[in-house]
Amino acid sequence: MILRTSNRRIRLLLALSLLVFAGTLARAVWLQAVQAGTLDRLALRQQVETIVIPAGRGTIYDRTGKPLAIGEQATTVFADPRLVKQPRRVAIAAARTLGVDPNELFPLLSDRRRRFVYIARKVDAKRAAALESLNLDGVEFYAEELRAYPQRSVAAHVLGFADIDNKGLEGLERSLDRELAGRQGSETVVKDALGRAVDVLSTTKERPGRDVQLTLDSRIQAHAESVLRDSVREARALGGTAIVLDPATGAVLAMATAPSFDANRFAAVAPARRRNRAVTDTYEPGSTFKVVSIAAALAEGIVTPRTAFKLDDSIQVADRIIREHAPRPTQRMTVSRIIAESSNIGTITIAQRLGEAGLKKWIDRFGFGTATGVDVAGESMGILPGYWSGSTIGNVPIGQGIAVTGLQMAAVYAAIANGGVWRRPHLVARVGADPYRPSPGRRVISPVVSAQMMAMLRGVVDAEGGTGTAASVPGYTVAGKTGTAAKPDRGGYSTSKYVASFVGVVPAKRPRLVVLVSIDEPRTAIWGGVVAAPAFSRIAQYGLQELEVAPDALTHR
Repeated sequence: MILRTSNRRIRLLLALSLLVFAGTLARAVWLQAVQAGTLDRLALRQQVETIVIPAGRGTIYDRTGKPLAIGEQATTVFADPRLVKQPRRVAIAAARTLGVDPNELFPLLSDRRRRFVYIARKVDAKRAAALESLNLDGVEFYAEELRAYPQRSVAAHVLGFADIDNKGLEGLERSLDRELAGRQGSETVVKDALGRAVDVLSTTKERPGRDVQLTLDSRIQAHAESVLRDSVREARALGGTAIVLDPATGAVLAMATAPSFDANRFAAVAPARRRNRAVTDTYEPGSTFKVVSIAAALAEGIVTPRTAFKLDDSIQVADRIIREHAPRPTQRMTVSRIIAESSNIGTITIAQRLGEAGLKKWIDRFGFGTATGVDVAGESMGILPGYWSGSTIGNVPIGQGIAVTGLQMAAVYAAIANGGVWRRPHLVARVGADPYRPSPGRRVISPVVSAQMMAMLRGVVDAEGGTGTAASVPGYTVAGKTGTAAKPDRGGYSTSKYVASFVGVVPAKRPRLVVLVSIDEPRTAIWGGVVAAPAFSRIAQYGLQELEVAPDALTHR
């Protein structure tokens, strides 16, 4: 009986063993024959990893070789939660050394479903080294490049900025992103069960981005920003713009906007404050626009600088009565005096001789309503009159009912100073080894008309009664024009909000610089000759000294 029971148990055990063996054999056949390809791919994904090797971003230099945007070495700290043995200790240590929030980090480090968690991106290498010295399980480090702007706010609106992944977001960082970014590399590695690299299968070398040299002069730029900042503060204004341009080449030596910001802390600044207003924003130019009508009439042979008109202090154009900026008796004024004293009535009288078609032609010829093509993102084309009514010929010639950018207006004065040839403004002098190749200049007016305009614009600063005497620069001849424009407001014009501006050329005899200054909504005074002209003088004088331009006048008012 006992023997029979033992035999039965042996047979049962043997049957169970055969059953288990058969199941194991079937599972092995299934895995090795049917699922072999899928499992091979899964194992490969678990053991082989491709790591991206970021390319170094190119440096941006000013015209003298001073760096404006650079890549600084930084360290990124990350962790594999499956390998972190003491998440609370790691979170507290990271908070002490790197300044991260331990309450946010601890839940991430405790989540064993994760294989990768950033502890901190692009932190100071010394602080990261302090954390690394603690030898915390599961915490790893790798070097990265952090975009930095060593001169902080200098040219911040022009340079723009790049994000945490070194992608250009605004300004030249954005428009030149392809050239600056280079091409990333990669490395395919084999890892063991603990995630440690044990072999390198292949490597693709990264290609660093190309360096860029600008036409900007960081010293002239910094000084222009300082003067603009002081002028805005003293006038209790909303903001301002300053541009310094080489009329012979179109090279932009400075492009300042106030208020400014620190490009290293761009995320803390409202987007509206980060705009490069010299190219993105438009304004009604006021009397600085009068050069268009006067130059056009000279070019068409309608007037000469000595042509005289008997002018009242008001004029009726269609259903509007337009007055001078200040009351005066009826008098005869030459074209030269009309420019020097910024006569609204004289300018409109000349524009009426041009007519609507003629004025439109010359507005287009000077480049208004078209982007200049400057090599920075976000440029506006300006705003031309939507339609022409009977009174438009009284508004547009004196800079109302038309909106321009600061760069458009500076480029027009540069064309007048450059013998009548318009040059495209540009900020980039060289990308890598490739120099900027200027496009052929475009003739706008003849050399004769250019000389006539320059002589009359000198009268704005030199002549008795000129509106721009505060723009004078000791030792140099200056040619320029003031502008005071009421801002549009609810279908009309404001009686309290103005843009005050001055655009000038120095030295007037042999032009080297065009400088534009515009102040938005000054409160202490509204006149361009009072608010903007003194800023022009300071910016121009410093630029001439930096460029070592010899004085061209023995005495000057």
